[in-house]
Amino acid sequence: MNPLVAEFIGTMILILLGNGVVANVLLKDTKGNDSGWIVITTGWALAVFAGVIIAGPYSGAHLNPAVSIGLAIAGKFAWSRVPGFILAQLLGAMAGAWLVYLMYKDHFNATKAPGLEAACFYTSPAIKNARLNVLSEVLGTFVLILAVFYITGGEFGEAKTPIGLGSIGAIPVAFIVWAIGLSLGGTTGYAINPIRDLGPRITHALLPLKDKNKSDWQYAWVPIIGPIIGCAIAAGLYLLLSSNG
Repeated sequence: MNPLVAEFIGTMILILLGNGVVANVLLKDTKGNDSGWIVITTGWALAVFAGVIIAGPYSGAHLNPAVSIGLAIAGKFAWSRVPGFILAQLLGAMAGAWLVYLMYKDHFNATKAPGLEAACFYTSPAIKNARLNVLSEVLGTFVLILAVFYITGGEFGEAKTPIGLGSIGAIPVAFIVWAIGLSLGGTTGYAINPIRDLGPRITHALLPLKDKNKSDWQYAWVPIIGPIIGCAIAAGLYLLLSSNG
């Protein structure tokens, strides 16, 4: 499989399952309605696992611009390949969000609560405070990317599965995402991935949802800038620790 196709499909599966669990918990009359934060964080962790095992053998399963940029900063991935990977990830995220809408269309129509509908696509803070919201995304992404470096030994480039163990190697990455959601996710909804937020936000803006809000574009920069800063700090620290080791 072409690496860009792998990134597209892997990211689509990531968003389908990740935003899918949010829809299952929040939307009216679903079987999982009101089942809570533990279900959401667990579903997102397993969504990461599914995306990584599908894309891993072909692209390294970045599925996240923060991973691609972090690896490039650390010299583990060519900068020339970053734009193509990010575009594939963005399109995959948009497609995954559309599939969530298609899957839960009847429940979106039944919910009639713009805030709950929007939460099935993009993140928003529990309390709006730009500085602390950015910090939340910086810290969450920092933990993710630093952990990824040490899980994989920095070898997370094209055609390399995580730590060389195939699907088993994806489990530690899923656990890290689960831990971030449980411990750090309550403030902003832990995007920790610019396209995880931006792609579905664009899809939300385009979809014919009834009584929808305006996609909260004033906040959209936070889950983009925060993860980029976080991945840069993680990559810098990894390089520093590696050079001293």
